[in-house]
Formats: sequence, structure tokens, C-alpha cells
Amino acid sequence: MGVANNITAVLNFIALLCSIPIIAAGIWLASKADNNCIQLVRWPVVLLGFLILLVSLAGFVGAYWYKETLLAFYLCCMAILIGLLLILLVFAFIVTRPDGSYDVPGRSYKEYRLDGYSSWLRNHVVDSKSWNKIRACLADTDVCPKLTQQYITADQFFAAHITPLQSGCCKPPTICGYTYVNPTLWSNAANPTGDPDCYLWSNDQSQLCYNCNSCKAGLLGNLRREWRKANIILIVAVVVLIWVYIIACSAFRNAQTEDLFSRYKRGWT
Repeated sequence: MGVANNITAVLNFIALLCSIPIIAAGIWLASKADNNCIQLVRWPVVLLGFLILLVSLAGFVGAYWYKETLLAFYLCCMAILIGLLLILLVFAFIVTRPDGSYDVPGRSYKEYRLDGYSSWLRNHVVDSKSWNKIRACLADTDVCPKLTQQYITADQFFAAHITPLQSGCCKPPTICGYTYVNPTLWSNAANPTGDPDCYLWSNDQSQLCYNCNSCKAGLLGNLRREWRKANIILIVAVVVLIWVYIIACSAFRNAQTEDLFSRYKRGWT
């Protein structure tokens, strides 16, 4: 095996390793309670990661045994996959850029406004057609029940850094002026006209604020936070993949040159 083929094999092995954090990031996203309830955003990253793994493996085999057809297939497919990964990254950055969070006086956690998020997320993730299924799914999770186990007093709860989903779905908006009983039980709204969600709040543990706009906003807040974290891993992986791909293309051309030179020499001996 020539030097250029050795280099290509090593580079493909690096690309194969890059697929592991991509798959891990995708599985981490899919395992989150909010993503479990949203089919649309669960598996694209995992699928891309597995495709990169398979294509890198094909490239490694093609380089090790110098199968030109397999190497050409690898270079073509990897270019497409890198392009798709870049599109996904740019798209995720654009739709998660707007932030609907705002500070609440006297609270360590934030609250969330639905109109603060991108129109794409509002129209495709928490639209009225899909929300009933999402709401029922969220109600079956332990997102809200575990708050009652973690926080007892009002001071403990108000000082807590709860997730956007918990802030939006498990309690009424602070502006309503409800009196704290426990994290998911509130009484006597002092300002019921402060927000339309004040009328939607229910102490029924299967209802809570799952019908509120604040819950939809909290769900989008969770998605935004999780995708921003995953994007860091994906950006590093795509930079390495682009670097590997450029060098692999150069090594492939060098391998072809070595092969032509070797045939030329054999022709004169």
C-alpha cells in the first residue's frame, strides 16, 4: 500500500472517530424528555452520524485495499454528508437564535414568552395541530412531579434554577400572583387578568399549565438550550471532517499519480 493510501486510510479512521460524538450528541438530544415528545427533531443528527460512520468505514476499506471505486464513492458521499451537516447546523442556529426568556424579580429562574421564538419553531413544533399530542406526552413525563420532591419551601423553589420546560409548564406565570403551596400547587391568584395563561392554570396534576402559551414557550426554550449545546460538538466535528476531507482528496489524487507512475515504470521494464 502506497504512502498516499496510508494517509487516506488514517484520515478515514479519523473521520470514523468523528462520527462517534455526532451520534452521541444525537442520542443525547433524542433522550431528552421534550425531544421524546417531538418526533420532528429527534433523529436527524443520529442518522447523519451513522451515515458518516458507514461512509468513513467504506473509505477506510477502499484506502487500505486501494479500491478506487470505493474511494470515489467515499469522496462523493462524504461531500454530500458534510454539506447536509453544515445545512443542519446553519438551520439550527438560525431557528434557535431568538430567545423568548425574560427575568422575573425575586426569582432565580426565568420565564418565557412564545412570541420571543422564531416563527418556524412556533409554526412547526408547537402549532395547534401537534400540541395536543405533545401536551399529553409531557403530562406523562416526570418533568413536573419531580419538582415536588426537590423543593419544599417557597424560598427553595424561588431560588432554584429550573429548566425552561418546568418554568413554563409546571407553575403559573408569576404575574398572576398565585400563592405558593408547593411547586405544582398554587392558590388565590391576586392578578388573574395579568396574563391569559392565568385562567388556563389548573391544580389538577394532569393539567397544570400544559395548555398555556408559557408551556409552549418553555418547550421551545428547552429545545433552544439543548440544540445550542449540541451545536458546539457538531461544529467541532464538522471542522475536523472538512479538514480530513480536503486532505483525503489530495491524498487520493496523489495515489492515482503514484499508480500511473508505477504503470509507466512497468511499461519500460
